[in-house]
Amino acid sequence: MKAIRYHAYGSPEVLKLQDVDMPTVDDDEVLVRVRAASVNPLDWHNMRGTPYVVRVQAGLSRPKTAGLGGDMAGCVEAVGKNVTRFRPGDEVFGGRGRSLIERSASFAQYLSIHEDGMVVRKPGNLTFEQAASVPVAALTALQALRDKGQLRPGQKVLINGAAGGVGTFAVQIAKVLGAEVTGVCGTAKSEMVRSIGADHVIDHTKEDFTSDGRRYDLLIDLVGNRTPTECRRVLATRGVLVGCAPAKGLWAGPLIGVLKLLVLSRAGSQRMVPFLARESKNDLADLHGLLEAGKITPVVDRTFSLSEVPKAIAYLEEGHAAGKVVITI
Repeated sequence: MKAIRYHAYGSPEVLKLQDVDMPTVDDDEVLVRVRAASVNPLDWHNMRGTPYVVRVQAGLSRPKTAGLGGDMAGCVEAVGKNVTRFRPGDEVFGGRGRSLIERSASFAQYLSIHEDGMVVRKPGNLTFEQAASVPVAALTALQALRDKGQLRPGQKVLINGAAGGVGTFAVQIAKVLGAEVTGVCGTAKSEMVRSIGADHVIDHTKEDFTSDGRRYDLLIDLVGNRTPTECRRVLATRGVLVGCAPAKGLWAGPLIGVLKLLVLSRAGSQRMVPFLARESKNDLADLHGLLEAGKITPVVDRTFSLSEVPKAIAYLEEGHAAGKVVITI
């Protein structure tokens, strides 16, 4: 089969389309023919091995595994003898989570995944490309809003980075949760952010959301272009900042960013919390229900072929995607 492989850290040029062996299928696993996958920031962090804390898990001097890619949608090709939830022909979507098992990487024609892993049936009203865009981005949005932000109906939420992969889901999920939503994005993406449900849109090229005097119960920061001190100015007295953007820097920057939020959170009534999404098949099932009911709809910016994964990751790294970047296979 064809798959993207890399054997050294670096720019997208380290990624190569290669012929590799088909993944094995254990007794509790399903073999999925991948029809689409999507690109996430984690992919370029793994590819470059930065910030360097990534290498603690991924490999110090070179990658421990050559596979790349997490989100996917496809068709079940075969099942192990103990599998009861799926059968050949089922359309599924999900992801490998934080697994670093090469045969579960989604930038490939086939992958194997445990029956009880991050995989559920695909909503019938979504294309494979739409479904593949969901797992990491939508889980991040859901958990940041509902769990870390504890968003309640009637509250005001500001989403900094509303036009990106996570942001487009965050706008829609916040509306489902009953919030009044303000999205921050650039001029070219303002109408799109309004079209997916934002009540208000702030064009960051014309306005500074940290100094306009408005206050919010919850701020979801997906960009990291404002300091925690600046962000807390826009929070209500008991407001919450959920920081989803990694701090800049190759070495101590990310850790220092987390510590700043924790220290500031102790200094007043406002909460400032760092956040990284966790694997949850139950949450993925909840998203399935919202997608099937049409309450949230994936926004796909553009698609690339499997051989164009290097171009897709380079495009995502530029930071200008409106919604998700998807690989068709």
